Amino acid sequence: KQTADMVLTDDNYASIVAAVEQGRIIYANIRKTIFYLLSCNVAEIAILFLATLFGWPPPLTAIQLLWLNLATDGAPALALAMEPGEPGIMSRPPRSPLERILNRRSSMSILFQAGLLTVVVLAAFGIARQGNWSTAAGTLAFATLAIAELIRAYAARSEKVPLAKLGWDTNRWMHRAVLSSLALIAIVLFIPPLRTAFGTAPTTALMWAVILPMSILPAVAIEIRKRLAKTRT
Repeated sequence: KQTADMVLTDDNYASIVAAVEQGRIIYANIRKTIFYLLSCNVAEIAILFLATLFGWPPPLTAIQLLWLNLATDGAPALALAMEPGEPGIMSRPPRSPLERILNRRSSMSILFQAGLLTVVVLAAFGIARQGNWSTAAGTLAFATLAIAELIRAYAARSEKVPLAKLGWDTNRWMHRAVLSSLALIAIVLFIPPLRTAFGTAPTTALMWAVILPMSILPAVAIEIRKRLAKTRT
């Protein structure tokens, strides 16, 4: 048993198929969780780095970044670990045991997703700075990044399968994770004492007309990319 690659606990060969399927699901969910967290963190670094290059003030403060990592990224990442098997997972060819979790293709995917987040957050920040919301520019950047990461968590449920094919209700843990994270983000945006502690400003309906479309764009772009990749294959 100590040297075997696989140990049968019964005389039913269907157990082998079930074990292989479960192994593929676990491996896929580990990849999804790592990709999601890395792309969020890379985006946060890129936002601060590019803002400095542009001569802008930092769009995000240290306490806001900490809150994003604790309140926004954590729960959806755990929900990704609870993702059920994707359609056709057993029809895929076996992966090489030497394959790395972070290979060239996955690294490019992380950079693509991080780039999308970076663009929309800096765009929201720039719009606020050029308009009449200069004092609330950091709040727009914070809210855009937080909500974009939560919406994008749904797109991160599969690297290849579009969300429409996966189904909205196949992972209800994701709904709970996103709603709980939204509540944590809302308290620092709408409760005055916490707004002071986190350095956020009051938001108006016009500001949300910028925040919400910007937040949706990364997830939409990822889903479009999945469909284009599928048509090529």
